[in-house]
Amino acid sequence: MSSASATAADEREFPFSTDEFRFIASLVYDRSGIVLAAHKKDMVYTRLARRLRALRLPSFRDYCALIQGDRGAEETTFLINAITTNLTRFFREGHHFDHLKQTVLRELAEHPSQSRRLRIWSAGCSSGEEPYSIAVSLADGLPRLAQWDARILATDLDTSMVEKARAGIYPAAALTGVSDQILARHFEHQRGAEDLPRRVSEALRRLITFKQLNLLGPWPMKGPFDAIFCRNVMIYFDAPTKTELVRRYAELLKPNGWLYIGHSESLLDGQSRFRLKGRTIYQKVA
Repeated sequence: MSSASATAADEREFPFSTDEFRFIASLVYDRSGIVLAAHKKDMVYTRLARRLRALRLPSFRDYCALIQGDRGAEETTFLINAITTNLTRFFREGHHFDHLKQTVLRELAEHPSQSRRLRIWSAGCSSGEEPYSIAVSLADGLPRLAQWDARILATDLDTSMVEKARAGIYPAAALTGVSDQILARHFEHQRGAEDLPRRVSEALRRLITFKQLNLLGPWPMKGPFDAIFCRNVMIYFDAPTKTELVRRYAELLKPNGWLYIGHSESLLDGQSRFRLKGRTIYQKVA
């Protein structure tokens, strides 16, 4: 440890040893698949220090003991929520939504099935910007949407994010970059407030089902899905976990279904179930 790092550690409010970090990192990996490398120790400290204050605990040693006690299961939920990164915005990586409208929805509109069934999964929906962006794309890109059996499933590990997403209320900062046309069509002023924040329209909210889901656990949904958005999620997993996730995604997608991943992600070598069709856009091999 450098002298600067040692000084910073000495000045910390709560003692936090390497063994305590390893215990927390191991627990997070076992429960969520998220890998916390050694250089993440400072991040973990920052994220959890406020929790220790709230619990009036003097050290991470006491926090680790709490997790191993009777309240362990409940506290682990708080721990995972604190560690999870929730960086998102409306129409992030916009080429995915362009492709959804111009390729996927256009093809469905031109060759509709008898059932007119459409299913999309936002796996890692965070505070909701992604599934609502998908919903806007459906509303604006699929003619006569009301005639379709269209549903969006939105899931996230973080229970607090799921609740925020379900409410669908966003401040001005979250709506930066959303066009005036989309705001006028799909976002409502709150009663008694002509300024922001705004709420996503009821019509769009009805399209989406929000659920808490651990991607490493059982998946209760049956599919098949026309498209799955799993963006900037797999970067937190190790190679075996990524490989298994991609396999499970392929099983839930319909033949020729679509998988969208994050801008810094790629499918691992040897993935024969998908073919690359665009920047971070993959199609299931029929």
